[in-house]
Amino acid sequence: MQTATDTMPLPNKDSSKTDAFLNDLLKQLPQYFDSVQRNRQVRNVQVIYTKVDRGANGIAALKHYYFNVNPAAYFYPAATVQFPISLLTLQKLNALKANGIDKYTTMLTEAGYGSQTAVFNDPTTIDGQPSIAHYLKKIGMTADADAGNRLYEFLGQQYLNNQLQQKGYTNAQIIQRLDIPLSAEENRHTNPVKFVGPYNKVLYQQPGQYNQPTFPDHNDAPGKAADSLLVNAPMDFSSMNRISLEDLHTMLVSLVFPNKVTAAQRFNITDEDRKFMLKYMSQLPTETTYPPYYADSGRYFPACNKLLLFGASKEKLPEYIRSFNTTSKGYGQLLEVAYIVDFEKKIEFFLSAVIYCNNVGTADDDQYDYDIIGYPFMKHLGQAIYDYEVKREKKIEPDLEELKFIYDKR
Repeated sequence: MQTATDTMPLPNKDSSKTDAFLNDLLKQLPQYFDSVQRNRQVRNVQVIYTKVDRGANGIAALKHYYFNVNPAAYFYPAATVQFPISLLTLQKLNALKANGIDKYTTMLTEAGYGSQTAVFNDPTTIDGQPSIAHYLKKIGMTADADAGNRLYEFLGQQYLNNQLQQKGYTNAQIIQRLDIPLSAEENRHTNPVKFVGPYNKVLYQQPGQYNQPTFPDHNDAPGKAADSLLVNAPMDFSSMNRISLEDLHTMLVSLVFPNKVTAAQRFNITDEDRKFMLKYMSQLPTETTYPPYYADSGRYFPACNKLLLFGASKEKLPEYIRSFNTTSKGYGQLLEVAYIVDFEKKIEFFLSAVIYCNNVGTADDDQYDYDIIGYPFMKHLGQAIYDYEVKREKKIEPDLEELKFIYDKR
């Protein structure tokens, strides 16, 4: 069996690609993107836009456009690693279905090594029982770090990374839990897990796992000094999670349009799983009773995880627009990967972007410029692509009915 080390080639440092279309689009809006154009390297701005056109049979044809996209230009992916973790969790569950378990089965997490913590109940569920389905809901709506960590523990570090490599996502290296200061050795160890049915009958038990293969350090930093901007990060990112924007973008395409990626790149999940993921990637926290996100509207406002097109808006979002997305921020990196639809105007497109939001340059001082750099960029970029989509002629309108879900709607 191949290990993660065997299949982890490092990409060429000079492999960035930019299409004239996106470059020209940004140039047409200098009031929003002039600084981005001039400082694209120091900001490590990367953008992928995918145009979707439907044929007479409804089958989608995709065309991808790039701006400064470079898999070797490192950004800290933060919570977006939860997206492939979620897909692989559903895949692993499907392989275990003969044990009588699924995503709704109660999953208990035990502690077995170092600083590991256990989970035997979840007060944010309707019955108090933790489950993969509920963790997926939390991740989809709010990128909940603990939920992602519990799925990381269910997968185990070796399965997680071997699967990503085998699927061709060779820029991915997910080797850490989120928001917990653990050593590399502690992250190699993952918790014992068991699934229980009625009367606490154990349906499946998985002992604690340990990943023996090592991963190469990738000598990454979030930016370089340029012009008047100082980016001199003292923090070492060489042993932290990494994944390229293009890999994340392709994974989202694989979820929305499985047949538009190679068979190897797809995740072995059911159509019901696929719709479950899409539902909770698009549901707003304010529409949610369990967990009770609606009760904390200051933290969980409608656009808190819908940056492209909406930025940091605290206003109510139009119900006819939905973003099926994953988003994150960490160490000055702001990132979102989205499939955006407008049910009224019959618009659909993919848009992914990352930008480094740090004018000072210290990567671990928790003083970042999301408000003045990141959120405005995401909003204006989404709006620019949306406006282009409104104006461009489409021979056949898409049928988007499959993407209309019934949300909690308190």
